[in-house]
Amino acid sequence: MNPDAPLLFFDSGVGGLSVLGPTRELLPTAPIIYAADSAAYPYGTKSEAEIASRVPALLGRLVERFQPRLVVIACNTACTIALDHVRSALDVPVVGTVPAIKPAAEMTKSGVIGVLGTEATVRQAYVDDLASQFASRCTVLRYGSPQLVSLAESKLAGERVSVDEVRSAALPLFEQGGADRMDVVVLACTHFPLLQDELAEAFPGRQWVDGGPGIARRVRYLTREQPWPAQYPGGIAVFTGVEPRQALLGTLAGYGLDEVRTL
Repeated sequence: MNPDAPLLFFDSGVGGLSVLGPTRELLPTAPIIYAADSAAYPYGTKSEAEIASRVPALLGRLVERFQPRLVVIACNTACTIALDHVRSALDVPVVGTVPAIKPAAEMTKSGVIGVLGTEATVRQAYVDDLASQFASRCTVLRYGSPQLVSLAESKLAGERVSVDEVRSAALPLFEQGGADRMDVVVLACTHFPLLQDELAEAFPGRQWVDGGPGIARRVRYLTREQPWPAQYPGGIAVFTGVEPRQALLGTLAGYGLDEVRTL
């Protein structure tokens, strides 16, 4: 394994930074490519057919160009629809992101958990299967909020995002029958941990769980015997179609992405 072979993180936008962050804490010198499919953002409002065809093709181009040692699909929507297609198409290991329903079911005291994701994620049979397998004794409430995705992108671009805006965007989950007993909420979109402080203030008394730290541990395990550079060589952010807003560049640099390219 070439020590300079990067980890490739992929999302429709910049929500995958919530997965990149804990991974860099565990593997601080790993070279990073972060790819945001900004030309097709947001995935959460796309059809299953669009995502199932677009994601494997685009990741094939990215793998050919950057020769990563491992790919992380840091997007719940893409994974619940296209993960098997991607693994069939690529000849490198692929780590997916799935809603953290299993740990949520283990944490709940009331037996009522929430799944807050995108519209495309929460309607997937994959989520039904996770709930049936790991939370069969729980009541699982779901809501898909495209507004929260936009708010997370705005926050990372340096715009002010209010607690009231976040509350309004997530409120339908908390208005469902039985939600007064909901004590654990799964953040089933990688954008949403970036708004966890606002969500916790808007809806106090709940525990919030996401897959980022677990994914980071999985990446470290899969690369445990591989060499890395002695020092962090810098990271590259790749955007499809449109360049990121200038205000986002400082945020990207804070995650170690000091070069920006368009594809």
